[in-house]
Amino acid sequence: MAAPSLTPSKAGPPRTPAPRRTETPPGGGRFTLALRRHLTAHAFLIGAVLCFAVFSWYPMIREFFLAFQSTENGRTVWVGLDNFTTVINDPAFWQAWRNTLWFTVLALLLGFVVPFVLALVINEFRHGQGYLRLLVYLPVMLPPVAAVLLFQYLYDPGYGLLNELLGLLHLPEQQWLQDADIAMVSLVIASTWMNMGGATLIYLAALKNIPGELYEAAELDGAGLLRKIWHVTVPQTRLVLSLMLLMQIIATMQVFVEPFLLTGGAGPEGSTTTVVHLIYQYAFNFNDYGAAAALGLMLLVLLAGFSAAYVRLSRTEDA
Repeated sequence: MAAPSLTPSKAGPPRTPAPRRTETPPGGGRFTLALRRHLTAHAFLIGAVLCFAVFSWYPMIREFFLAFQSTENGRTVWVGLDNFTTVINDPAFWQAWRNTLWFTVLALLLGFVVPFVLALVINEFRHGQGYLRLLVYLPVMLPPVAAVLLFQYLYDPGYGLLNELLGLLHLPEQQWLQDADIAMVSLVIASTWMNMGGATLIYLAALKNIPGELYEAAELDGAGLLRKIWHVTVPQTRLVLSLMLLMQIIATMQVFVEPFLLTGGAGPEGSTTTVVHLIYQYAFNFNDYGAAAALGLMLLVLLAGFSAAYVRLSRTEDA
């Protein structure tokens, strides 16, 4: 009896596995199955939306209605534009706007330029950048009250460290928070130190994405340090600079913590009264929530209009 042959010529064709049958999942089909798989993600998403709705969206909508209402003896009365008239006729209204705009200008001169320059300096270090980033970001991690207490010690006219340094240099001592001429500058210095860490890290991340070939080409063209920064660094980080400029203007126009804790809000001769502090006074000192909401709505409309105009100009330049 001959043995069976295993040669390819006499072997049968290879068997292909039978295709698997796709059955429709029970309980509503594929949508239900996908919903069950992502149920946890949807639960977290719903929680975030509820938090925004309760703590952000509802207060904004409520503020809009409060701006046109007045509460008297527990009764809410619709008063139209009376709250806006009351706020505009207040002598502190225009002073608060002037102080806020002055704080914004000073904060842009220091708080916008200093973090970018600091990021440029840190980016030049080949070693120890991690420690430098931690050192720069450390003030941001401090509670605002702790940072304010530190600057209260620095600015103290009797035993403050700054006046001690001025005395060692044989310079006249200053009333940092008691002088109406320099109180706002003192607040800007404190605010810059407390908040520049986050901006510095963002600028550092943007600098890391600039190709080194651009700097090499600039060096071959004979460009110096300042020309390389102006013609290479600034154009390559223009998007980040524009975004940070917009965010800083919005943040500085809403300044409250620094003047409230360092100068009690108003400051000497009302030199540090800001718009947000005036809103605080209307609401919690005068119990006039309608006027507070009206002033808050004015600030909201101003910042929203500025943001829309800024975004439109940015799109026009990119087109």
